[in-house]
Amino acid sequence: MGDPRRLRKKYTTPGHPWEKQRIETENKLKQDYGLKNKKEIWKAETAVRKYRHLARGLVGITSGDRQAKETVLINKLKKTGLLPQDGSIDDVLSLKSEDLLERRLQTLVLKQGLATTTDQSRQFITHGHIALDGRKVTSPSMIIKVEETGKLGWYGKPIEFHRKETTVPTEGSKTIRRIDKETQKAGIELEKTAAEEILAEANETAE
Repeated sequence: MGDPRRLRKKYTTPGHPWEKQRIETENKLKQDYGLKNKKEIWKAETAVRKYRHLARGLVGITSGDRQAKETVLINKLKKTGLLPQDGSIDDVLSLKSEDLLERRLQTLVLKQGLATTTDQSRQFITHGHIALDGRKVTSPSMIIKVEETGKLGWYGKPIEFHRKETTVPTEGSKTIRRIDKETQKAGIELEKTAAEEILAEANETAE
């Protein structure tokens, strides 16, 4: 049967639970990327911290195999989009958790125009409406490689949804309808005033 698999945490929690600046930063990331909870932030921070640790270890190596190990690490990060094509070991040392969050499936679905909000993107993924190279994917936290970015699409029938308008309000919008109501109200008051004036003139003539 073999030994049972030991499950380990994929993240480390903050050392100080009530640090104001860190809490504010995490809340902003959670909102910007539509994350379910802060564990997803801690997972990203742990992964990025591991890459930085490996890079610092390579910087301190003076043996001949340093170049080979650097190439392996850099190429891996380039494939996942964490480094640009001209990235170096110094760029690895400056990686942030946001760099990894940008490569999540949930973020890229939004950027590809398959959703209008991060929450909608997460919903489409978990409900099985998103495909990667024709294969259904249901994990919003999945890290997408650079070569896979253009392979995102709908799984099955495309979902029709209303996109957010960034142009000025058009006819039929709430803004225009509100203006129409105000104009209509002003017109009624004008007609009422004119009728009162005509009635007053008629009374004067009769006298």
